[in-house]
Parts: sequence; C-alpha cells; structure tokens
Amino acid sequence: MKSDVEELMPRLLPVEVGAGAEDLNLNGPPRNPREYLRQVQLEASLCPEVVVAQIDPKKLKKKQTINASVAGCHAAPEGFSPNLGWQQHQVSNFSDVRQSITKNRSHWSGHTLDDNVLMPNLTDEEGWKRFCLGEAVCLDNASCHTDAGPEPALDYSKVQSFLIFPIFSHFSLHLQSTVLMVLEILICWFEEHKFVPQLGRWLYALLACLEKPLLPEAHSCIRQLARRCAELRSALESQEDEKLPALNLLICLVARYFEQNDLADQPD
Repeated sequence: MKSDVEELMPRLLPVEVGAGAEDLNLNGPPRNPREYLRQVQLEASLCPEVVVAQIDPKKLKKKQTINASVAGCHAAPEGFSPNLGWQQHQVSNFSDVRQSITKNRSHWSGHTLDDNVLMPNLTDEEGWKRFCLGEAVCLDNASCHTDAGPEPALDYSKVQSFLIFPIFSHFSLHLQSTVLMVLEILICWFEEHKFVPQLGRWLYALLACLEKPLLPEAHSCIRQLARRCAELRSALESQEDEKLPALNLLICLVARYFEQNDLADQPD
C-alpha cells in the first residue's frame, strides 16, 4: 500500500512515467527537468518514514544547553527604589543624550584619536576590560591580568563619560555588533565582581549607543544587567550608599527606556 507521500507526490510533481525507476542514476546530475523530478520522487520513496538520531552522550557533556532566566529583578528593600517621577526624568535625560550622539556622530567620526589612545583589538576581551575599567581594577582580579601587550598609555577609566562617545563614534559606532560585544564583555565581568564607577560610566555610554529596535542578543544582555544591578541593590545596607543611584539608574534605563517593563521598579 502506498504511503501518504507516495499518494501526494504524483499530484505535486506531475511527471510522465517513461523509463522505470531502475533506469535513474541518483549519483549523477539529471539530464533534463523531467529526470530531476523523477530523481526527487525516487529519493523520497527511499527515505524511511521514521528516523532515529544517533546521539553521542559525550558531546552533550561538552556543550550543554544554556537556559536563560526570564525571572524579574530582585525586589528593592523598602525605600531603596526610586519613584516614578525620578524614573521618567532619567529616561528623558537619556533620550536627550542619545539624540546628541546621533547629531554629533558624523562630527566625531571625522576626527582622529590621539596617538596615546591604544584601542584594543575587536576580539581582545581582556584588553577591553583593561581599557574600560583601568589597570588598577583589573589587577585586583586574575581574569583581567595578562602579560601580553603594553599597558595603555592613557587610562580611559578616568575619563568623563562624555568623552567615551567620540571614542566609539570613531570606532565604527554604527556597527552594533561592536557596541554589543563590549557591552557583553563588561556585563560578564560585572556578574563576578563588584560595581565600580568606571563600569557605570561605560555601561551608560554603551546603552546610549545601542540602537533600537534591539537585536535579540541585546535584549538578553541588558536584562542580565538589570538583574545583576537589582541583586546588588538588594544587598545594600544603607540608602546613603554611593552605588545606589547608579544601580537604580541602570535598572531604570533597561526597564523604562528599552521597555523591559517586567523589570521596572513599580511606584508604591
């Protein structure tokens, strides 16, 4: 009895049956359109209806599937989260910064950087950590320390955030893959280390350079950032902690400006 595929195939590919299937050569190229369609029919008829994949368990141990968390942020301790008016004001300021970047991008890209600015290579993760965070921060943890390459002649961790934008405008700011790559490097570093001011400046600058609509990878990346900030905020002991405004700001921008509303601090 013919299978469903065999019953439908003649109607989907109406081909006059001339020579038998035994005359077809599946190893050679078809000589005309009719022979091509007959080869397709024959190959389909030879395929089993049920196929079982042969899986090597050893390969699964090396490359496990990563389950991305979709959970919201840690709830802020009472009195630690900003009110709605503050959040709306920060979003408005952030929007102005992004418009300024767009307006001045062509101006910045037309200027060359100083000779003492040593930009890391695109794939140099450790170099980007040292460039953005400074040698002092990176030398405190082994993952950033490497003897390869010279120390940067200029420590840009000490530069004000408004000077970060020209750097990225010169460095192909229109390439979102570059912006997202550096953002991911810093957020991964942040997952294992404490918050420092130079990290906050670069995160703010990179978010300002992140174009909308976001790429899927960017969605996951900034949500990871907001959850990490909320995690650290929940462990603060005082509302006077100098890290609190920066953590609140990053959570606010991710949730309110980039519309990750489930992560937003809700008004009381």
